[in-house]
Amino acid sequence: TVALVGDLANGRTARSLATMLARNYENMHLIFVAPDVVRMGDDIKAYVDEQPGCTWEESTDLNEVASRCDVLYMTRVQKERFESPSDYELAKGKYIVDASIMDLLPSHAVVMHPLPRLDEIAAAVDDDPRCAYFRQAKNGLHIRMALLKVLLLQ
Repeated sequence: TVALVGDLANGRTARSLATMLARNYENMHLIFVAPDVVRMGDDIKAYVDEQPGCTWEESTDLNEVASRCDVLYMTRVQKERFESPSDYELAKGKYIVDASIMDLLPSHAVVMHPLPRLDEIAAAVDDDPRCAYFRQAKNGLHIRMALLKVLLLQ
């Protein structure tokens, strides 16, 4: 079970991840956790529905969802994506991974984030071995370097 949390309407990484997981993994269960103003798009939910064995649900309660996650994929709420300041105010700071959320996560769970972060993950949890976002960024750097080498050598 993978929970995608935050700005799911505008976030490229969350939309791409949901699509890739549904396409490549049977029996994938996705939980979309977001305020109503930035819910996951209907196009992605329809795509997940089309994939064999894949299911999804929506929630606004990260505390309830955290105990059921294998992966918690956080995204930041980006002010520049909002046309309305009031919509931004409804979404910002709603979900924060802190010690209380880490206590709810299973011991095998992994916390990921595309970085950079704002306040959606407290720095106090960075040393928890389940927090993989710095490893994720380092691995992404190496993958991009390898892809550039392949492209430049063609």
